Amino acid sequence: MLDVAILGAGELGGSIAHVLAQRDIARTIRLIDEHGQIAAGKALDIMQSAPVERFDTIVIGATDRFVAASAAIVVIADRANGGEWTGEEGLMLLRHIGHLGRGRLVICAGAAQRELVEAGVREAGFAASHLIGTAPDALVASAKAIVAVEVDASVREVGLTVLGVPPNQLVIPWDDATIGGRAATRLLTEPVRRRIDARIHATWPPGPHALALAAADAIAGSVDRTRRTFSCFVAADADATHREHTVARPVRLSTRGAERVELPMLTGHARAMFENALLK
Repeated sequence: MLDVAILGAGELGGSIAHVLAQRDIARTIRLIDEHGQIAAGKALDIMQSAPVERFDTIVIGATDRFVAASAAIVVIADRANGGEWTGEEGLMLLRHIGHLGRGRLVICAGAAQRELVEAGVREAGFAASHLIGTAPDALVASAKAIVAVEVDASVREVGLTVLGVPPNQLVIPWDDATIGGRAATRLLTEPVRRRIDARIHATWPPGPHALALAAADAIAGSVDRTRRTFSCFVAADADATHREHTVARPVRLSTRGAERVELPMLTGHARAMFENALLK
C-alpha cells in the first residue's frame, strides 16, 4: 500500500482525505496545511470514523510540507483559508514538490487548476505524464448521470468521456459514447444531444465532493492499473514541437504517471472544437 500526501486542508482537501480513507487503498494519508491545526483536526475527525466506516488507513494532519517527501502520490487541493492553489502561489508549491523528488504522480484536484498543470510542465520542469488534473473526470460522472436520466437507464450502462476545456470548449464525443452497449447516437437524436450538451456545460465547475471522488478514483485507478480511462487535464510535453494547450484527454494511470491513450473518434464539429481548444 502507498502513502498519499494532500496539500491543502480546505473543503476539497478534507473531502479527498476522507473519501480516500474510506477506499482503504492507502497505508497513510498526510493532510498538510500551514494554517494552524485545521489539518490535524480534520485528520482526527476522519480517524474517529474509522471503526464505523471500517477502514485501516491512517490519516495524519501536518503543517510542514516536507512530510510530503515520502509520498508516492501528491494531491494539490485547496488551502484551509484561501481556496484552490492557483497562479504564482500554486506554481511555487509545485516547484517545492519538485525539489522534494521527481518521478511521483502529482494530481491537481481543483476545477480551477488547469493552468497550474500547464505551468507546472512549462515552467516547473514536471514531465507531462507526472502532473495531471482530475476535475474533468468529475464532469464525466455528471454527464453520465444526465444521460442515464434522459434514457431511463443505469449510470453504469453509460459510457462516455469529455475532452477539451470546460465549459466553453468542452467536447463530448457522441460518436464514441455508448448506452447499454449500443451507440448513443442511435438512442439520442441530435436535438436531444444538444440539450444534454447544454445541461452538462451548466454543471461546471463541479463541487468539492464531486472533485474529491474524481481524485480518489484516479488514485485508485493508478494503484489497481485498471484498463479504465480517466478524463484528465494533461499538458503537452515541454519540448513538444507544437505548442498545445492543456486540455482534458482520456488517459490510463499508474503510480508512475499518466499513459496517454488514443483519442476517441471525433468528426466534424467535435474535431474542430477539440483542435481549437488545443491551439487557442
